Amino acid sequence: MAASYDVIVIGAGPGGYVAAIRAAQLGKKVVIVERENLGGICLNWGCIPTKALLRSAEVFHLMHRAKEFGLAATGISYDLNAVVARSRGVAKQLSSGIGHLMKKNKIAVVMGEATIPANGRVSVKTDKGVEELTAPAIILATGARARQLPGLEADGDLVWSYRHALQPVRMPKKLLVIGSGAIGIEFASFFNTLGADTTVVEVMDRILPVEDAEIAAFAKKQFVKQGMKILEKAAVKQLDRTPGKGVVAHIEQNGKVETQEFDTVISAVGIVGNVENLGLEALGVKIDRTHVVTDEYCRTGVEGLYAIGDIAGAPWLAHKASHEGVMVAELIAGLHPHAIKPNSIAGCTYCSPQVASVGLTEEKAKAAGYQVKVGRFPFIGNGKAIALGEAEGIVKTVFDAKTGELLGAHMVGAEVTELIQGYVIGRTLETTEEDLMNTVFPHPTLSEMMHEAVLDAYGRALHF
Repeated sequence: MAASYDVIVIGAGPGGYVAAIRAAQLGKKVVIVERENLGGICLNWGCIPTKALLRSAEVFHLMHRAKEFGLAATGISYDLNAVVARSRGVAKQLSSGIGHLMKKNKIAVVMGEATIPANGRVSVKTDKGVEELTAPAIILATGARARQLPGLEADGDLVWSYRHALQPVRMPKKLLVIGSGAIGIEFASFFNTLGADTTVVEVMDRILPVEDAEIAAFAKKQFVKQGMKILEKAAVKQLDRTPGKGVVAHIEQNGKVETQEFDTVISAVGIVGNVENLGLEALGVKIDRTHVVTDEYCRTGVEGLYAIGDIAGAPWLAHKASHEGVMVAELIAGLHPHAIKPNSIAGCTYCSPQVASVGLTEEKAKAAGYQVKVGRFPFIGNGKAIALGEAEGIVKTVFDAKTGELLGAHMVGAEVTELIQGYVIGRTLETTEEDLMNTVFPHPTLSEMMHEAVLDAYGRALHF
């Protein structure tokens, strides 16, 4: 006998569990199916544990700078196992919290592998057998996993995926990171700060390729200053592995292939959606390059079937997944939510220095036909940044010269992942340059740079 619900959510990551909670708040009877861990990749193997690792690296770096602040610290060292244990503990704490939220909101939880044998039906293979579930609405939130390129596959020993890098079997001495997106550059930053001789290879013409070119160039300069080696417009063609010894990487750049030896390689070359073995093709769901094709409201075209988060395509961000979950739950409940606007979703990379952005880059704004006004303000002109000892960075704004619309904002420097939300709110509220100029920013704060970068776009910067 199948258990009947109003909503079935497949996947308990930041998209799925939030969708389940919102649906329950709206009076729906909800069940969530998860094959591994409540909280999904983000809480257990992604966003949260990586930030815990990076925090340890940040503190370690600051300890070495103690003299700058009139302090003394000697015998500075780290225990990699303890650093990893703290990270795993943080992840466990938050994953357990999701279980509490499910109970609080009276959401049934079924642990197992789900398939959709027919519209409105879900079959779950659990440790105890097979459970049959039915509901008029099903939300796919199965997420994504690391892309594996032929010859560069992770083995957990010499070549690591992000999961291996989160629980390293050793501290790399000479590290190769393939890919300079958020995942690659964050791990490069972590291990480089702890002392690994780190090389980053990026196939595109610059690192952090989705970011504004000026911001990416600034970040690169800081990474090189920290000792990283950056190879752009380069590709790893082959990895020769010798267990117990290391890896010889064949790296092509400028038409030449050279070899370099490394003891560890991290492959961070993108993700693929978890679309297999769900029965989607038989239902008539359209899949494009491992991602489910949806409309702006995450509808798949199959009645009652929705797809949110990473499985539904870019941008691959936890906060995007969560808001899609809320939107779909409200749609199912008969409300009229606003569609998500991808260009108003911030992207954050927690390397050192941090990188954050929202909206169009200067390049893309010009390519879209806008006449732009661009403002910049450096951290060195901000009193709080100097007091913090974090004077390396820049805030950049891009405006439509005709209307004053904030088209995009881009930052690199300390705590910019916290600052960016101010511009996100501005875009959501459709503020103009006049609104932002007339906003009073508190002093002394890093946020004052956001004001100055707006003023600079119109030739009115006060402190630089």
